Amino acid sequence: METKFDYDKLFEEQLELGQEFQDHCMEIIWERLNILLGNYSSKKYQYKHGENMQGFELKYDRSFEETGNLWIEVSKRKSPYEPYYTAGIYHQDNAWLYCIGNYKILFIFSKKLLRQLHKTGKYLVRPNKLDTSKGFLLSTEEADKYCAHKIGTLEGFVSHIGGNA
Repeated sequence: METKFDYDKLFEEQLELGQEFQDHCMEIIWERLNILLGNYSSKKYQYKHGENMQGFELKYDRSFEETGNLWIEVSKRKSPYEPYYTAGIYHQDNAWLYCIGNYKILFIFSKKLLRQLHKTGKYLVRPNKLDTSKGFLLSTEEADKYCAHKIGTLEGFVSHIGGNA
């Protein structure tokens, strides 16, 4: 008998990890850039306006350090049994910046630039392993080249626990 994968449970786990990373980013962006992000906490306001009042989309890429590539999302769905909808760099909200990374490094891109890179056709859009997200890979070298700003280094600046690395 085949066991059905619990996509709802996975979604909730990923949501918690993403929210924790958003809190981390809020602290780092305040400390390094003196920009205070006013994150929305309700789904209603996040869907209507975006993650925060300042237009920063914050994405946690847990695989980045292992792969050396950033996952630039273009669409997603909650499970493989549902249709894809636009997300990430194509999500229609107030976000004009796309901040992606991990607890060691955060790349800040213009969403407009990432859309232009995608439209060149140079980057293959593919589904993730669970078929819940589609995106393209941006190498570390390309991220360094195209980012508007970078906080931290791959050698690390803040550990996940909160102490200095």
